[in-house]
Amino acid sequence: MAQMNMQKMMQQARKMQEEVTKAQEEVQLLEAEGTAGGGVVKVVASGDGRIKKVTIDPDAIDPEDAGMLEDLVLAATNEALGNVGDLAQMRMNAATGGFNLPGF
Repeated sequence: MAQMNMQKMMQQARKMQEEVTKAQEEVQLLEAEGTAGGGVVKVVASGDGRIKKVTIDPDAIDPEDAGMLEDLVLAATNEALGNVGDLAQMRMNAATGGFNLPGF
């Protein structure tokens, strides 16, 4: 009887590992956007932590105040990375059934 339960647990562990591997691959393909300044700065980040695109409305460019534009880019970038991180966490939670596995 104990052998049967151990086999079942091993099957479940293999299935979860397959789901985690699939989720990790899907996370790499995720993208999320962050915006700042009412949308004058937009940043798209991918699930692998890369910035894919930065869009700046020309109206946001003030040669007299480069610091403001720098702050907007920083804010949009942090939001995009946070958003893609949230999406990745949701996908991994779905794969692990909510179990908090180290390293994921």
